[in-house]
Amino acid sequence: MGLGDIADSISRQIEAMGDATSEALFEPVIRLGVTGLSRAGKTVFITSLVANLMNRGRMPSLIAASDGRIQTAFLQPQPDDTVPRFDYETHLAAMTGPNPKWPASTRATSELRLSFRVQPGGMLGGLRGPRTVHLDIVDYPGEWLLDLGLLDLSYADWARDTLARIEDRDQAKAFLEQARHVDSTEKLDEPVAKSLAAGFAEYLKAAREDGYSDCTPGRFLLPGDMEGSPALTFAPLPEPEKNLRGSLYREFERRFEAYKSRVVKPFFRNHFAKIDRQVVLVDVLGAIHAGPAALEDLRRAMAEILTAFRPGSNAFLSQIFLGKRVERILFAATKADHLHHTQHGRLTAITEALLRDARDRADFAGAKTAAMSIASLRTTVEETIDHNRGALDCVRGRLRDSGKSAAFYPGDLPEDPARLLSPARNGDANWLDADYQIMRFAPADVSLKPGEGPPHIRLDKAAEFLIGDRL
Repeated sequence: MGLGDIADSISRQIEAMGDATSEALFEPVIRLGVTGLSRAGKTVFITSLVANLMNRGRMPSLIAASDGRIQTAFLQPQPDDTVPRFDYETHLAAMTGPNPKWPASTRATSELRLSFRVQPGGMLGGLRGPRTVHLDIVDYPGEWLLDLGLLDLSYADWARDTLARIEDRDQAKAFLEQARHVDSTEKLDEPVAKSLAAGFAEYLKAAREDGYSDCTPGRFLLPGDMEGSPALTFAPLPEPEKNLRGSLYREFERRFEAYKSRVVKPFFRNHFAKIDRQVVLVDVLGAIHAGPAALEDLRRAMAEILTAFRPGSNAFLSQIFLGKRVERILFAATKADHLHHTQHGRLTAITEALLRDARDRADFAGAKTAAMSIASLRTTVEETIDHNRGALDCVRGRLRDSGKSAAFYPGDLPEDPARLLSPARNGDANWLDADYQIMRFAPADVSLKPGEGPPHIRLDKAAEFLIGDRL
């Protein structure tokens, strides 16, 4: 560790001590991280959560709300002036206004502060006045968490592993063909480097669209203002026999290291290390629909993500966490409204089995974990229709593409999660005895009564697990 790292570590220890003292003596702060891979519903989750915490008529399972201890909840300026504010008002208007539509997805880190006036409970609660508790919600893409695994890899290791993993994927054919015709021992040619990086980024986008989760480096998908920078202009190439100075391979190697030091480490240092509670949103239904390979890929990706909550597994994380641990982690399978309620228990069981390895590691680190099936914004109603096989428990909603109302039966999820996980682990191409469908619904027209937030499924239970003990 260099002198700069030592000085930075000391200053962060002092800052952390000051923050802890301030919170203990004055107004406690809960920092809730919200993440998940693409299309898991992070933006909708945060928007609906905030709306329902401000208007708590649909939050009976949040004990501090149901027993009246939360007197009011209101938005305040966020404490970090360098992080974009989560655009809550625009997203809520999109979801609940006339002609409702889904809000834009997460593109970068953002933050929002919601403050509560809470009357303390217990025997002495009546003798004390209400206190203020701040909830700082930090929204960040799950793809960035996957980048943690890059810190322990050299460029040669990462390139070799990536090329082997994508060799048989149709989405990678164009990039792999491009990479095969490049001589990486030749002197760096910037147009060639840009073309390779663009080809690899196109593969990542296509793979993500088709349900794969192992799409790293994450900033290739969400470059923001770094688009076109050298730190994002590299791609995996086979290791040549001679690694010549000034060659394309040597430059990609240097840029890979720059990506780790200039992009990955600052994110974990500046944002992730301050989180107290975490919700990981998982589109399990989307992965099941995409097939066994996508489900197995999701299992591996989630296990990789959860290494971020085990500081001892990574020297860099051990340094920046300074003994701090995330206290609670919720794994939430989203889009539960796409299933009849009779299947929600099966979806939760599949989620628990899917994340078993990852959860065991987090539990070992001292974090309290839970899994549940939720819908941040309920878009469907349930109905039972007659079919030649008998009655079918369906959901009905407004289709995103056409706007027409349609009843939908996705297929029966198995009671035994192994019926899905075993074919996934075995590398089967398709599900052998079932065909799982998925429908893309648009937000339903809603008319909210005073004191009510948007309709949801188990968002109140999620809030109780994540922050209920601190209210």
